[in-house]
Amino acid sequence: MLSRAPVAPRSVLVVDDSRAQRKILTASLLRRGYHVIEAGSGEEALERCRQTRFDIILSDWMMPGMSGIEFCQAFRAMPRETYGYFILLTSRTEKGEAAHGLDAGADDFLAKPVDSDELHARITAGERILRMERELTDKNQLIGKALAEIQKLYSSLDRDLVEARRLQQSLVRERHRDFETATASLLLRPSGHVGGDLVGFFPIGNARVGLFAIDVSGHGVTSAIMTARLAGVLSGAAPERNIALMPGGDGTFVGRQPCEIAAALNAMLLDDIQTDQYLTMLYAELDLTNGNVAMVQAGHPHPAVQRADGGVEYLGTGGPPIGLLADATYETIHATLLPGDRLFAMSDGFTECVCSAGRELGEDGLAEMVKANAPLVGMSFLDAMVWDLQVYAGGKDFRDDVSAFLIEYRGPAGAG
Repeated sequence: MLSRAPVAPRSVLVVDDSRAQRKILTASLLRRGYHVIEAGSGEEALERCRQTRFDIILSDWMMPGMSGIEFCQAFRAMPRETYGYFILLTSRTEKGEAAHGLDAGADDFLAKPVDSDELHARITAGERILRMERELTDKNQLIGKALAEIQKLYSSLDRDLVEARRLQQSLVRERHRDFETATASLLLRPSGHVGGDLVGFFPIGNARVGLFAIDVSGHGVTSAIMTARLAGVLSGAAPERNIALMPGGDGTFVGRQPCEIAAALNAMLLDDIQTDQYLTMLYAELDLTNGNVAMVQAGHPHPAVQRADGGVEYLGTGGPPIGLLADATYETIHATLLPGDRLFAMSDGFTECVCSAGRELGEDGLAEMVKANAPLVGMSFLDAMVWDLQVYAGGKDFRDDVSAFLIEYRGPAGAG
């Protein structure tokens, strides 16, 4: 059984201009084990308090020079790490005088002549308050230390997350590229330090380009780790490891059918990674010579096509997310971009963005936003879309990651 450390006796200051009264009070307190120091005036008492930290003050109200009330006010004004319990000794009984004493900072009153039992009861009450104050102080110190440790850990974690955000952003090495007949632009804006969205593109030979938009379930570090894994299997820098490519002979690579890519990723998540996470994806392969697009939609929002005349239509038939069903099947869908058309594939951070009234933007709202920014191209268009989305959200931080890829098709040289 743990034993408590011995508690030092309380230090009491007795202040009275009557030497006889001081001796009576001191004798009574000494018998009960208190450490007692005397002072014959308020001025002397104040000087004593500057030298010694007293737990309890017993002070006469009426004294020549500095009164007990004035001493109490000066005592309360002194800097202290712990509380001092102040008892005024008085023959005054008027309620107004008692209120005046409390306003000055007194905690209790004792009527003169002082009864020994009542003195002990008032001192004991003061000790209970001091004990509670010390316990609260100790607990506050423990809380303060714990908060300091938490802040230290949080600062370290925050630095790590800032670095993680930088590393995740580096997964999208190139945000815009001009392929002569078309341009590709990318948007990636996590809702927190790191997120679960990933976008990218890579060339397939000299005449094709593959583009992908992925949204991993959840947010934060776990989802970000998954995006890093996915970036490795959809990288243009290492085509031999790119799940969307296969050898075409003579050291070249050709693209796999989009539906096969979705099925391969589904198997990878279920068999190799074996995670509880799933993802949605829109993968598209663009033929740069004629604007033909083959794509697969795996639970991702329908991509929007804005025609050269400004009209907006949505493509795709849906499809199951990747990583949920072992027997999931996916469909390759086809579309054609004419000169001046563009394909905008976005995450649900766009369509599910909520305004201050609680309404989601939805496909209709997104279509109007795309039309409003029709004159803009490339990264300027994507920046304007994020700006308008921020306005729609009432200037609040986005609840979800926001990402997109944009294909803008010019057509073959001399077209249009």
